[in-house]
Amino acid sequence: MSSVFRKKSWLLMLTLSAFLLVLSACGGSKTADTPASTTSETKESTPVATEESRTIQHAMGEETIKGTPERVVILTNEGTEALLTVGVKPVGAVQSWVGDPWYDHIKADMEGVEVVGEETQPNVELIAGLKPDLIIGNKVRHEKIYDQLKQIAPTVFSEDLAGDWKINFALYTDAVNKKAEGEKAIADFDKRVEEVKSKLGDKANTKVSIVRFTAGDVRTYMKQTFSGVLLDQLGIARPEEQDKDEFIEKLTKERIPAMDGDVMFYFTQDDPGSTEAEKASQEWMNEPLFKSLNVAKNNEVHKVSEVVWNLAGGYQAANLLLDEIVTYFEVK
Repeated sequence: MSSVFRKKSWLLMLTLSAFLLVLSACGGSKTADTPASTTSETKESTPVATEESRTIQHAMGEETIKGTPERVVILTNEGTEALLTVGVKPVGAVQSWVGDPWYDHIKADMEGVEVVGEETQPNVELIAGLKPDLIIGNKVRHEKIYDQLKQIAPTVFSEDLAGDWKINFALYTDAVNKKAEGEKAIADFDKRVEEVKSKLGDKANTKVSIVRFTAGDVRTYMKQTFSGVLLDQLGIARPEEQDKDEFIEKLTKERIPAMDGDVMFYFTQDDPGSTEAEKASQEWMNEPLFKSLNVAKNNEVHKVSEVVWNLAGGYQAANLLLDEIVTYFEVK
């Protein structure tokens, strides 16, 4: 009995030890899981980092913009083209100077965009109703409503509308967080310009005159105009009267000789349904003084689209203008 009892006691102790080992292992496993569980909970509760803020220097000072704006309202025609170039479709834009409501060359890309008035008179209430997260305008056009716009959303203004359109283009594309895309677009355009320039040869010596007729005034366009900037970049000559780092000159009929050159490109600006500007152009061209010009004698007076040569003022228009210059000069 003693031997059997001892054997059973031994077996009981062995069983108890094994049971304690299992309990210890289970307890160790639970302890090992606890930190992992805590870490997981910590990760889940960590707030997501906010989008990086950027400070944009502009005509009215500086503006802080968070991340990439998704609801942009643009208040200049050339700005509309800048946004489209880098793949940003505005929620609202001012109506094109010509078109109902957009220029032909951008209307396919502007489907569904809300019209917020004209460039010279945007509708602040309509802009507010669109709940934009960025408004882009111009100091010359919109300085008087800047404070109102700024109450609606972060607002960035370009300084001027004359001269090199690329300055505003860079500001606009930076404001919408598309700086890299904007720089690539400009590089592509400049490369194309240089290719055309290299093929012009002696044709670049042709003195190009640019004239606009309206019912109210007649102007020559100098180097600090949309078309003037591109002609200068191409190295194309200008008549002495227009080869100036200025914007425009309003002419009297006594100043008709300022229109002369080897070739004259002109455009007219009329309100819809009106032909007064066209009548004015014919009146001036029938003047004896105009008929004495070289461009008239050599039949080198050509009417062109004001949208392309002057009004649109943006990236797409610059490429269209380059197309027309290539066609005229027969660049291969």
